[in-house]
Amino acid sequence: MAKITKDTLIADCLQINPNAPEILLSAGMHCFGCALAHGETVEQAVAVHGEDLDSLLAKLNEGLED
Repeated sequence: MAKITKDTLIADCLQINPNAPEILLSAGMHCFGCALAHGETVEQAVAVHGEDLDSLLAKLNEGLED
C-alpha cells in the first residue's frame, strides 16, 4: 500500500486512507471537500491551516500496510 507523504495530494489521501476525512476534520482541515484538494498537497494544506506536518502525516499513515 502507498504511504502518504508531504507531496501527496489531498485527493489521493482520500483514496489511500479511508479514514483521511476524519483525520483531516479533527485537525480543522476541511480540504477534502474543497475544489483545491485535487491539486493541493498535504504540505500545502498544512501550511494554510497551521498544523504540524509530521504529526498529521503520522496520523494519516497510522494503520496503513506497507
